[in-house]
Amino acid sequence: MLRIGVDLGGTKIELVALNHEGEELFRKRVPTPKEYVATLDAIEALINEAESQLGETGTVGVGIPGVVSPYSGLVKNANSTWINGHPLDADLGQRLDREVRVANDANCFAVSEAMDGAAAGKGVVFGVIIGTGCGGGLAINGKVHGGGNGIGGEWGHNPLPWMSADEFNSTLCFCGNRNCIETFISGTGFVRDYKQAGGDATSGIEIAARVETGEVLAKEAFERYIDRLARSLAHVINILDPDVIVLGGGVSNIEALYPLLPDMLSKYVLGGECRTPVVQNMYGGSSGVRGAAWLWSKHEI
Repeated sequence: MLRIGVDLGGTKIELVALNHEGEELFRKRVPTPKEYVATLDAIEALINEAESQLGETGTVGVGIPGVVSPYSGLVKNANSTWINGHPLDADLGQRLDREVRVANDANCFAVSEAMDGAAAGKGVVFGVIIGTGCGGGLAINGKVHGGGNGIGGEWGHNPLPWMSADEFNSTLCFCGNRNCIETFISGTGFVRDYKQAGGDATSGIEIAARVETGEVLAKEAFERYIDRLARSLAHVINILDPDVIVLGGGVSNIEALYPLLPDMLSKYVLGGECRTPVVQNMYGGSSGVRGAAWLWSKHEI
């Protein structure tokens, strides 16, 4: 009944082992080696240590900052570039002598919150991680919906909706396109916009704190930010109409977002009304690794 989740990040690899009810039994993290085989070694060692200590073999799910291509079976789009072009799930499965499931870390976040987090019991959950970048993930009935191309939920690389003239072609994304949602509503984008207006801050949290002190530049930047976030989420609601949207990442800790977003969403959602809950995550930085463990549902083990 043991369920093991691994969060493979750019700087750390974290493992958590859960029992059938989702209670945590073991947790450990190690630095991420910047080389593929060494990364496999590190994950295998963590799993062996957890299973040895707990005296039980478990299912294994891995969250990555990319996806496994459904066509080639190789990792793509990962900012941990050394895993791109490799069959991570197959290689780990061969080492561990069992099936290993690999999913995008934002999808793992959505699954975690859908299973026993802030969206527990909801059928269609859209999860958003807003930090240095901006990721999106989709869980339907507690399972990842990756889509036919493996990119379900990647709404951050659509253009910002309803752009003003000064917004159009004002940003360039790492993906190669201009005007991506990520470049506007990530924490990085929030800080960039504030600095361009003449402010100076290192994080969205810092800008939000300055709003509370009455700083005009910060207030104006926050108003632009929440309008852009509302436009971006309204786009998702108009297409998917999820039961709930869960925010994660550093920007999700800005408490002022939550009372303001509902009215802003109604301005952009078709029909002029919207009651889609937008909630803060329950598990914070642990949601990704817990969601990786939940890639195996309760009825499968």
